[in-house]
Amino acid sequence: MAWFTNDFNAFFKDLAKNNNKEWFDANRKRYEASVKKPFEAFVAEVIKQVAKHDRNVRIEPKEAIFRINRDIRFSKDKTPYKLNKSAIVSAAGRKDHSTPGIYFELGPESVKFYGGAYEPEKEQLEKIRIAIMRDPKGFRKTIENKAFVAMFKAVQGEANKVLPAEFKDAAKKEPLIANKQFYVGAERPAKLVSDPKLMDHLMDHYLAMCPFNAWLASAMK
Repeated sequence: MAWFTNDFNAFFKDLAKNNNKEWFDANRKRYEASVKKPFEAFVAEVIKQVAKHDRNVRIEPKEAIFRINRDIRFSKDKTPYKLNKSAIVSAAGRKDHSTPGIYFELGPESVKFYGGAYEPEKEQLEKIRIAIMRDPKGFRKTIENKAFVAMFKAVQGEANKVLPAEFKDAAKKEPLIANKQFYVGAERPAKLVSDPKLMDHLMDHYLAMCPFNAWLASAMK
């Protein structure tokens, strides 16, 4: 049985044409039935499945799920609602984007899966770089295993143009040490939302990123 009906994506397609509070309020019952409640149930099961592999994950769905409301304070786009539902399942949930876990986003444009450390703090970033410098072969082995490459191809993230002096020589051997973000991502077709095997696909991506997540978590300790 699928977790979501076709109305999940249909709701967001309609919302895209009517992205205002009046329309949303008039369609709130539809949102609750087709989007919010099934997504909460799905996230609860994701937490349960992920916790089998990471005992530090003991969060509730509300700690993982992002609000549908957009933060429009500093944006030229003043439309109030996002056109997808998203959550991050990790030991810290959505409040800490540096804690390795799995972020997923479901909507009519695509299904996205992300992992790694998206926003490591300054001290955490330094620890990651030190770990790479000390064991570049171990780091490279982690990001070159077959399952990882098949799902994500490569590590993503912005890089610093100027590195602290102690890392410059190491960067010649491993250029990724210059990154200030260490994450991976995959984008799949939107039709996967209503596929009965959605959870299987999510867990396949999660298991493929697990060694990378574990390496980052260990490095940032």
